[in-house]
Amino acid sequence: MAISIRDVKCSLDSRPVVDGISLEVEPGDLVAVIGPSGCGKSTLLRCINGLETLSAGEIKVYDTKLEAPSKIGMAEFRHRAFAVRQIVGMVFQSFNLFPHLTVFQNIALGPEVVLGLSKDVAAVRTEQLLQKVGLIGKAHSYPDVLSGGQQQRAAIARALAMNPKLLLYDEPTSALDPTLVHEVLRVMKQLDEEGMTQIVVTHEMRFARDVADRVLFLEDGKIVEIGPPEQIFGSPQSERTRNYLRHFQ
Repeated sequence: MAISIRDVKCSLDSRPVVDGISLEVEPGDLVAVIGPSGCGKSTLLRCINGLETLSAGEIKVYDTKLEAPSKIGMAEFRHRAFAVRQIVGMVFQSFNLFPHLTVFQNIALGPEVVLGLSKDVAAVRTEQLLQKVGLIGKAHSYPDVLSGGQQQRAAIARALAMNPKLLLYDEPTSALDPTLVHEVLRVMKQLDEEGMTQIVVTHEMRFARDVADRVLFLEDGKIVEIGPPEQIFGSPQSERTRNYLRHFQ
């Protein structure tokens, strides 16, 4: 099992944002998380990689278990969260590239500094990833001269450079011009075909329908419905799911 989530709760400013979620993700799965703004999608991702503390429940990411600090102590939670982030990559909607570094330097930095790879080994890995995401010709460009789609592909390459077992995406295409969205989704689809485990918070319903193994509809911090795309989009069981999807027809 890649991820096992058991009755997880997370509150922000004393307000429950994730409210009793349970979920299992197998290695190689691509799970699309959909739902209205403010329903807890991003917070769920942040719980998985330890950026938010749990109020209750547990999340097991491969061999590391995250639990509420009230149960294991804050120091132990931080220790486990750090271990989780060694095997989990995160891709944000705002790219978060270092503006003073070239694309090549942005990608090579983590393997050199965090993984301790030599410059030569990191360079080989970086070139391979630039080829994978279609940016080999932009290696020595700075982020501010790239399109949004190119910046996001660079961000995916940077996450992959750390050799993660799992990738989390927080609305990776929401800041992009619609004409550039396909560039990023193509890379994500390729990674899915290669067996990368991915959880994607997205408003791209066609991508969720065509590529995801399962789709999770979240509302008010709870899972309303989860199932294969053909069920969620073809014959949703919940009226709340049907009402939400009408906005995309």
